[in-house]
Amino acid sequence: MSVRGLAGAVLLVTVACDRLPGRPRPEDRPTRPSQVKDFATLYDHNCAGCHGTERRPGAAVALADPVYLALADDATIRRATAVGVPGTAMPAFARRAGGALTEEQVDVVVHGMRARWARAAALGGTAPPPYAATPGDAGRGAAAYATYCASCHGPSGTGGKPAGSIVDRSYLELVSDQGLRTAVLVGRPALGMPGWRGDGKGPAMTAGDVADVVAWLIAHRPQVTGRPHPSRDDHDG
Repeated sequence: MSVRGLAGAVLLVTVACDRLPGRPRPEDRPTRPSQVKDFATLYDHNCAGCHGTERRPGAAVALADPVYLALADDATIRRATAVGVPGTAMPAFARRAGGALTEEQVDVVVHGMRARWARAAALGGTAPPPYAATPGDAGRGAAAYATYCASCHGPSGTGGKPAGSIVDRSYLELVSDQGLRTAVLVGRPALGMPGWRGDGKGPAMTAGDVADVVAWLIAHRPQVTGRPHPSRDDHDG
């Protein structure tokens, strides 16, 4: 048999083997986890359990929130997604940090959130306080809390009729300083909690008000000897 004839026979056998009864077709073979590039699939499997979806809120700040996306830049969101926030419930998702996602998949998640949920008019023309800043003064924070937060969360933060406690020990131990600031800035609209702009019935919080309320919340966090908590330098999504 000639070389050409032998090559043709090998090709024929290879094609025939791929069509054997019971052998899955290429399109029916499972996709490796590292090959998944669909944003909806990646978000649903890795993020929705904590951060919720457009229709279902989660335990953590919503990522499908145009206001959040207007305040947090891509670098901040990518860092939190890739390496997590140490000392909190936010894990690392990038392989280089012990997670399951490739760098390309992390990019798909970050860019997908902005492409799907960001809105140019999310801030309504208002100038927001900065996304990240040093906590302010806890003493002034008590007054700011009484003005902007106590009507829902109660005078001491332990909960009121419309909202729960925000000084709960377990909550404060699982959230970073930036996580507290993000919650104050963005709010939880799906749960009826407004952000720094309030409900429209009064003035918005100033940058100082936000920083001081965050300091007041931090002051309620239990201090455990030998276990440092994430500092203001740790940013989360």
